[in-house]
Amino acid sequence: MKRAILFVVIALMGGFALGTLFGSGISSAHLAAAKGSSVMSTYSIEAVDGAASAAGAPAETEALPDTDCLLEQAGAVLEQLAEEDWQGLSRLIHPEKGVRLTPYSTVSTERDRVLMPEQVALLGEDETVYTWGLEDGIGAPIRLTGAEYFASYVYNADYAAAPEQGVDEVLMQGNALENAGSAYPEGRFVEYHFPGLDESMEGYDWCSLKLVFEPYQGAWSLVGLIHSEWTV
Repeated sequence: MKRAILFVVIALMGGFALGTLFGSGISSAHLAAAKGSSVMSTYSIEAVDGAASAAGAPAETEALPDTDCLLEQAGAVLEQLAEEDWQGLSRLIHPEKGVRLTPYSTVSTERDRVLMPEQVALLGEDETVYTWGLEDGIGAPIRLTGAEYFASYVYNADYAAAPEQGVDEVLMQGNALENAGSAYPEGRFVEYHFPGLDESMEGYDWCSLKLVFEPYQGAWSLVGLIHSEWTV
């Protein structure tokens, strides 16, 4: 009887020890597996997040030129206009869109004449008379050569010495619609303004020139020349 009881006790103790050892082995295996699973899950999440970020990230875009570049380019345009350097001016014009010429404030994308850079380069030689719009007040066609048009409706005053200058701002508005912003939604403009050229006119001879630019290959390219003046 004592021997039987002793055998049972030994068996129970051995079973407990084996169970403990075996249980520890399972726990370690499970822990290792769990740890491996956790690492794998983390890697998978990171991989998915990385793929999502790459897929959702916007494509790199070319940096737009800033306002300082805009003013510098506007100054370069004025310099070419003042010197009537048509070749130099042509190199500042948008090579694909050309430059639109607006004689009186309101831009018309349908009626205003557009000159491509190669046409501007030949202004000094081109004696052809073109129609550029209608004269204010009388409605007669504006019939001039290219060089004559620029002298009357672009650089009709020394805008490089204009007393007022604005960026993306209309400095003076008459009774003509000012629509540079809507006509050139991708552009910016610099306006040069004279409140008057002759004191005896008491401001009725005010005039402005807007130079409109759009970004092209990291620089500002001229796309519009808008002349403004007092109109009836």
